[in-house]
Order: sequence, then structure tokens, then C-alpha cells
Amino acid sequence: MLEIEPGVRLYRGFFDFSRQDSLVRDIERVIARAPLFTPRMPRTGKAFSVRMTNCGPFGWVSDAARGYRYEPHHPETCEPWPVMPRVLLEAWEELASYPLPPQACLVNLYHAEARMSLHQDRDEKDFEAPILSVSLGADCRFRLGGSKRSDPTRTFVLSSGDAMTLGGPARLRFHGVDKLLPALSPRFASPLLANGERINLTLRRVT
Repeated sequence: MLEIEPGVRLYRGFFDFSRQDSLVRDIERVIARAPLFTPRMPRTGKAFSVRMTNCGPFGWVSDAARGYRYEPHHPETCEPWPVMPRVLLEAWEELASYPLPPQACLVNLYHAEARMSLHQDRDEKDFEAPILSVSLGADCRFRLGGSKRSDPTRTFVLSSGDAMTLGGPARLRFHGVDKLLPALSPRFASPLLANGERINLTLRRVT
């Protein structure tokens, strides 16, 4: 474990390739039941550059009319979200140091040109629980800021199999993804990751 800054803990290669490959297949099954959708920005309706879905009791969604929020059902199928893969629950138990289980796992699929601008994860009611992030597929350049959008930032690379927690003093720090580095990607058989894509899984406690 590398504590990059207080509350920012990076676990390089937490998932070996076999566990990554198994987790990718788990995510394929999640997507089969809860298809990827394109969220939109509040008010403007501008589309995100990533597609996403969720698993667990709650799912994070966003649209122009109602903005950022958690919902118990898929916004297009209106079906409940699939259950969270057991391996993610086990990772939470090992890394989160929190007594209650995660309630949402946001699945973000990045294509080669996708980005995620600096943002805070603050739609939850429980900020005592950390955020757990898992990377699969292409490497990315991750940007970490401070508690204000205008604070200085730093960047580092996240690779397939890495896990990272943002907790304690880092729970509400701004963060984002500058770019993908698709040349640095393990070879998965999954069509989800056939062209240099990246999957990010973000586990959160909501209530």
C-alpha cells in the first residue's frame, strides 16, 4: 500500500490478472442485466463522455431534469440494479476499514477519448465511509486535487488491477481522469476491453 497523501491509499496490483479477468466477466453479466447508458449533465443535458451502469442496492444517475442522485432502479429499463459481485464486497471488507457494506458500485466504461473532469463525490449522505475505486483495462492518468476546485493538483497513473481508497481527510477531494493510456493495457478476451478501453468501478456507501 502506498499512501500518496493522507487518506489517499493506492494498492498497486491488488487484483492479479486471473482475478481481473474474472471480475471483467462479472461486469459483463452486470451489463447484460443493466445495460450501459449515457448520463447527462444537470440543466444543460450535455452527455458525459463515459457510459455507465451500476450494481448494488443503489445506482448513481444523472440527467438534465433532476441532476445527480442515487436511484434503486435503472433509468431506462426501470429494473432493480444487479447484485454487486462478491469479489468487490470482499475488497471493500479488506480495504475500506468501515463496518457497513457498500451500497452502490458505479461502473464507468471509458473509450480511448473519454475523460472525467475534476469533481467531488458528494451525493452520498455518509462521508465517514471511504470511496473504493478499482481499475480494469487501459492505464489512465488520474488527477487529484484538493477540497476546492481551484486547489493545486497532481497526477499519477492508475493501472489495471489497482485499487485506491479516498477516505478521511481525502474523502471530498476533487479528482478526475485526464486521459487513457491504451497502449498499456493487459489483453482481456472481453469485447468490453478489446480496443484500449478502461473500466472503473467505484464503490460507495450512500446512506
